[in-house]
Amino acid sequence: METESEPYVRLATLRQLHQVMADMNTARSLADTLQTVADGVVNGLGYELACVNLVRQDGDLVVAAFAGNSAAEALITGRVGSRESWDRRLDMGESWGDLRFIPHTEGWVLDDDDVPQWYTDGPAPRFEDEWHPSDRLFAPMYTPGVSGGYGELLGVLSVDRPRNGRRPGAWGREALQMYAFQAAIAISNARLRANMQRALVRLEREQQALRASEESFRQAFEYAPSGMAIAEMGGDQHGRILRTNDALCRLLGRPASAMRRYSFSDLVHPEDIGTLLRTSAEGGRAELRLGRRDGTYVWVSLRNSVVADATDGPRFLLTHVEDIEERKRRELQLAHRASHDSLTGLPNSAELRSRLSSRLCQRPQSALAGELESLDAAYGHPAFGMAGHGFDFAPGAESFDGFDHHVHTAAPEGQTDDGTKGLAVLFCDLDGFKSINDRFGHNAGDAVLIEVARRLSSGVRDGDTVARLGGDEFVILADGLGQADAQDLAVRLRNEIIQPIRAEGRAVRVGASFGIGWAHCGMTADEVLKSADERMYVEKRSRPKQHRRAG
Repeated sequence: METESEPYVRLATLRQLHQVMADMNTARSLADTLQTVADGVVNGLGYELACVNLVRQDGDLVVAAFAGNSAAEALITGRVGSRESWDRRLDMGESWGDLRFIPHTEGWVLDDDDVPQWYTDGPAPRFEDEWHPSDRLFAPMYTPGVSGGYGELLGVLSVDRPRNGRRPGAWGREALQMYAFQAAIAISNARLRANMQRALVRLEREQQALRASEESFRQAFEYAPSGMAIAEMGGDQHGRILRTNDALCRLLGRPASAMRRYSFSDLVHPEDIGTLLRTSAEGGRAELRLGRRDGTYVWVSLRNSVVADATDGPRFLLTHVEDIEERKRRELQLAHRASHDSLTGLPNSAELRSRLSSRLCQRPQSALAGELESLDAAYGHPAFGMAGHGFDFAPGAESFDGFDHHVHTAAPEGQTDDGTKGLAVLFCDLDGFKSINDRFGHNAGDAVLIEVARRLSSGVRDGDTVARLGGDEFVILADGLGQADAQDLAVRLRNEIIQPIRAEGRAVRVGASFGIGWAHCGMTADEVLKSADERMYVEKRSRPKQHRRAG
C-alpha cells in the first residue's frame, strides 16, 4: 500500500506547495511574506510547528514569524539568537543535503545557548525513524548566488513535529530543502519590493528625492536576483525597453545593448500578446512567454508597476520578470497526467468526454429550429442566417434572446449516405486481447495496447481524437465525416490492427470490433458513447466467433 499511495501523496503535496509558493509571491509586505513562509511549512509540508529566524543587519537572527502554536508564538517571537550559536547548530547537525538535523541524543548540548526555542513533551520513540520531541531540524535559507549557487545566509527555517510522527524521508527532505530555497527568493523579492516602493513614493513627491535616491535605486535594480526592466509608457514608443538589469539579460540570452532595440511586444510569444497588452495598460501581474536569443521561449511571471509623475501623469513602466519555467513544466506534467492514459499516452476517459461535450449543447436541433421559425414569423423576416445547423448574429452581437452563438453538430440520418457530414464516434473493442494477457502475461498485453494506440493514432487525421477508455476499449472522434467515410475509416483501422504485433519476443494478433455512433446536440457525451458502444456490440455479435479476431 505504501508504494501505491506514495505517488498520490506526492501529487497532493505538490499541489499544496504550488499554492503555498503562490501565496508567498503575492504577499503585500515583508512581514506578510515571512508569516506566509511559516504558515506554508505547516499547511504545505506537514509539520505542526514552524519558525522563521531572519538574519538582522548585525548578523544575529531574530524570530520573525511563527506558525502552529499561538502560545509558543507569543513566547519567542521577536527574540534574538546570536550568530555564533546558530553557526554552532548548523555546523554540528547531520547533513541532509542543505538541511541540518540534530537528533535528541545530541541536542542536550544546545540547551543552554541563547537561541530561542520551544519545548514539547511526548513519549520516547518506539521505532528507529520515529520523531522525538527533542529532535531538531533546520533548513537554511540563502540568497540566490551567481551561476545557480548560494549567496549569503538570509535566515533559517526551524520545523518540529511531522504530522505522520516520523522523521522525513528522502522526498520529504528534498521538499523542505526546495521550499527553503523558494522562501529565500520570496523574502529577497519582498525586501526588494519594499525598497522599490519607498523609492517610488519619493519619485512621486519631488524630483529632488529622485536624484537623491538614484544610486540606491540603481543598486536595487542592477543587482536584483530576478529580471528587471524599465520601459516607456504611452505614445508611439509605448513598451520600448529603456533599461534592463543583468539578470534579465542572462535569462533571455541577450546583451543590454540589444535589449534596447526591442519592446516587450517584440519578445513575447504571439499567443501571449493580448495578455501582455492588458498587463502593460493596467499594470499588474501576468504569466507569459518571452523569446530567448536562440529562438526558444521561457515562461516568466511579469509584474508591471506604473511609475507616475505627480504633474505629467504616467511616465514609464517598471517591470519585474521572474523565471517560472520549472513551475510551468510541473503544472503541464500534472495536467497531462490528469487528462491522459499513463500506458498509451492517449487522452483518457475524462478528457474524451470533455472534448465531446464541448461540441454539444443541451438544446436539440429540432427545438432550436422551431423557435427560430417562430421568431421569423413574428418579425416578418429572418432573425438569423441559418447555414446548416449554425446561425449568425448582427455584427458585434454575441447572443440574441438567450441563444448562445453556437454551431450545432449535425448527424447523418439512417443507414444510407445522404451527404450530411457530422462528428463520428467510433467505439473500438479488441477481440482476443484477454487470451494474450492470460497466455503471455500483462507485459505482453501492455505492449499490444501501446502498439494498437500507435496504429490508431497514425491512421486518423490531424485534429481527430484517439482516446483510451480503459482496458482494451478505444474511441475515435472524427469530425466532418459522412456514413461512407466513417465506415471506410473503421475498415482501414481494423485492417491496421489485425497485422501481427511484436510482444515479449513473439508475434501475436488481435482483432477489433467497431461501432459507429453520431454526436448531435441534445445528447450528452455519455449518451453518444453509449450509442456507439451498443452498435459495436451489435457488430461484434453479427460476426462468427472464430472471425472476431485475427488469430
